[in-house]
Amino acid sequence: MQIHVETYTGHSGVEMPRRFRLDGREIEVTDNLDQWPGADCRYFKVRGGDGNLYVLRLNESQRKWELILFQSAQSEAAGKQDSGNRTRGHV
Repeated sequence: MQIHVETYTGHSGVEMPRRFRLDGREIEVTDNLDQWPGADCRYFKVRGGDGNLYVLRLNESQRKWELILFQSAQSEAAGKQDSGNRTRGHV
């Protein structure tokens, strides 16, 4: 899904997402959690001001951004709770 992303230049000189628009909503990036290169693109794992987790991809040659992954804060919390229960022997 293509999205519009506003960026800033980070400490390493890499263009970093600051905020993006998705389905008419503007989402502020509160944490840039990770980034990694791909073939002709760069990936960014970010947390939005809404608490959700997003993976964004920048096609560097075409200057196009895409949403690659979305994980809601509720599903992330449920996953952490489930894995915590498994480590304590609960099912």
